[in-house]
Amino acid sequence: MKKFSLQGKHVILSGGGSGIGKAIALTFAMQGAHIHILDRDEIATQSALDQIHNIKGQANSYSCDISNPMRVKQIIKSIAENHPIDILINNAGIAHVGSIEKVDEQDLDQLYQVNIKGVYNGMKACIPIMIKQGYGCILNMASVAASMGITDRFAYSMTKGAVLSMTLSVAKDFIKDNIRCNCISPARVHTPFVDGFIAKNYPGKEAEMFEKLSKTQPIGRMGTPQEIADLALFLCSDEAAFITGSDYIIDGGYSKLNAH
Repeated sequence: MKKFSLQGKHVILSGGGSGIGKAIALTFAMQGAHIHILDRDEIATQSALDQIHNIKGQANSYSCDISNPMRVKQIIKSIAENHPIDILINNAGIAHVGSIEKVDEQDLDQLYQVNIKGVYNGMKACIPIMIKQGYGCILNMASVAASMGITDRFAYSMTKGAVLSMTLSVAKDFIKDNIRCNCISPARVHTPFVDGFIAKNYPGKEAEMFEKLSKTQPIGRMGTPQEIADLALFLCSDEAAFITGSDYIIDGGYSKLNAH
């Protein structure tokens, strides 16, 4: 029996079409899991599915706006009619740059709908199923912004703070039902979003800004999606059966070693 095997387990993963979510989908599929991807970007999701199928992995995709509770509930109910829901990973999220002065009410509402309500919708739909089957594992994607002050990240930090709080609440409330709930808090990770952000805000200075942002982490570089996926794999595996109600910071020393 290989370590961190997910053989035969069914995983619901939001935002699995790109970045960290795609790395999680591929990593979990390689460990034998059947991945159910909920994502509104159907082109990106199809690319992830093709890569999983190319390695003989098992995966399905569902077009889904995670801020829509009826759609999320409908999809999860349909999956649960045929399979157990062993693992739920609430990964999908959106970012925003700006202090409170630059956050419009519309921005705040949009981030709430995706980053907070989207996580709520996933857990709300899955937890009753997990209670009935007698077990479950939930992993939420938070951020170092949830537990420390970061410049110009007011709305984003607010939502990730809520993700951390929801994680602790769910872990406490359902430990008796054999449901584990943890979260991961990355610092800056090199994803397509980062490249797009740099290109949009610093045209002509992409290389310079990439280097500057990389060095904000004491380790001297950004994290990779694969590094986040490997931590997610451990936390969702049976080897982590003793872990619940924990926030795992993975940040290249950012939160503890930087001089603030």
